[in-house]
Amino acid sequence: MTLGMAPTQGDLLRSTVGYCHGRVAEDSIYAVLHRECFNLFPDEMFADLFTDVGRRSVPPMIVAVVMVLQRIEGCSDREAVDRFSFDARWKYSAGGLAFDYPGFVHTVLVDMRARLAASDSPERIFQVALDAAKAAGLVGRKRVLDSTPLYDAVATMDTVTLLRSGIRGLLRVAGPELEALLRAVLTRDDDYATAGKPVCDYDDAAARKQIVDGLAKDGHAALAVLEGQEFGKGVAQAGELLATLLGQDLDCVDGVFHIARRVAKDRVISTVDPEARHGHKTAARGFDGYKGHLAIDPDSEIITATTVTAGNTGDAEPAAGLLADELGTPASPASPVAPEESAGKDTDKDLLEDTGEGHNTLATGANEGLEAGGAGGGQDVDGGPLAVYGDAAYGAGAFLVDLEKAGATVMVKVQPPVAPGGRFAKDRFIIDTAASMVSCPANVTVPIRPAKGGGGKAAFGAACTACPLAAQCTASRDGRTISISRYEAELVRARETQRDPAWRDEYRATRPKVERKIGHLMRRKHGGRRARVRGRTKVNADFSLLAAAVNIARLGVLKISHITPSGPVRSAMVPA
Repeated sequence: MTLGMAPTQGDLLRSTVGYCHGRVAEDSIYAVLHRECFNLFPDEMFADLFTDVGRRSVPPMIVAVVMVLQRIEGCSDREAVDRFSFDARWKYSAGGLAFDYPGFVHTVLVDMRARLAASDSPERIFQVALDAAKAAGLVGRKRVLDSTPLYDAVATMDTVTLLRSGIRGLLRVAGPELEALLRAVLTRDDDYATAGKPVCDYDDAAARKQIVDGLAKDGHAALAVLEGQEFGKGVAQAGELLATLLGQDLDCVDGVFHIARRVAKDRVISTVDPEARHGHKTAARGFDGYKGHLAIDPDSEIITATTVTAGNTGDAEPAAGLLADELGTPASPASPVAPEESAGKDTDKDLLEDTGEGHNTLATGANEGLEAGGAGGGQDVDGGPLAVYGDAAYGAGAFLVDLEKAGATVMVKVQPPVAPGGRFAKDRFIIDTAASMVSCPANVTVPIRPAKGGGGKAAFGAACTACPLAAQCTASRDGRTISISRYEAELVRARETQRDPAWRDEYRATRPKVERKIGHLMRRKHGGRRARVRGRTKVNADFSLLAAAVNIARLGVLKISHITPSGPVRSAMVPA
């Protein structure tokens, strides 16, 4: 398919320009796209997605405009092409096309997403919108980080359905010869031809045990057929998934498989979308799916970076990737952060773990009239220290090290140590990492036993037996034990900094702005809170496109007057 070109010469008698001009607000996303669609999304920008021979494609500029409006209005693919065909504002947004400009089938949107995903620059639409904001001086040196749940687009499966679906998936991708070998070792009276939960009297405990054991033995028998042989990618992936399902939920006692009374750490919850996971917004509220992470400039409320992770991923893990341009680091998620590193927790047997502050409730019903903060977003684009804001979920030692190495102002909240029953928390102890010693409130000093990965532990042991303050310190018979993170110095330093009233005032005035931006992102029915695609890669691309659409709408609110083809932007930003 060759590159199609959007018409640049309008028909004065049939154009949507005369009809929409004066009816469409100048600060709306329709007006912004009408003025700037050829500068934001020139057809040549997508030339690498097409070949030199074949039939003409739908002009990519038009498709890009439709994709942006689809995300901002929350339409499905079919709804989006219907809007383009019959809503004058959509054709006006695409450069003022004629009323009778032909539409296209919804699969064009599917094809464009696939072409972008396979390209070297899959997030180019988001990047173009961000570059326009930067050129207008709207992106300064402040960043606020946060995340939000993205519910998966599939049903969560129970163990029985997962096991049967895993076996069925392996049979489906196997060739005729391998399928015959697999079916020869399956013993259940089930052809695994249809999807769904197997028939069983689930009120009968014995019947439930029997079906779990039968599915498990069929699964292990199928894996035994694959063992030691080489197969294609599809069979290898299906076999790996089946092995994961068998290992995560089952225990075997006396040769009989049963559902284990535990939850696997990284449990697969669906064979339709194996990358989705159980996640928790708070300790009391969970969800199934993914997490959308974003960074914004708090002055202009322009989204500067996005990414999507599994729902069980901690917020601090992808934080460095969101700040890759600012920190000068590769844009990849950070290594998983150990719990003791993220909070610097005390591992006394009778103490609670240090916990993050959690996330505030998402802003809902927020209107488009956000405070622009004057032109402050562009005052220090080319200079000034980076300032990073985040709640306690980002208060991980490894992330603090990254920020300090980059010379950033750390406005990330670090949760203070806590202890149950009003006992002495970890901050009542004097920790001297240079001397490798820890002193308790009773002035007893013990050495730190170093750990291989850094940090270590300080055990007071027998010294607690006769200590007059023991009741206020620990109830453990082994005495108090203090765990020292390898990032202890950074955690302590951050806690000391955030005691400053000026620090707290700045944090409280700035960080909540990201909650309102999340409210803007999540308010639509399709692709807002509920993902409309499956797999982390596709969900990530969809979330990025949503952020691009919201950024373009924000350019209108901030009165961007013109974007030139080469990139510079003239801004008439005023408080919205």
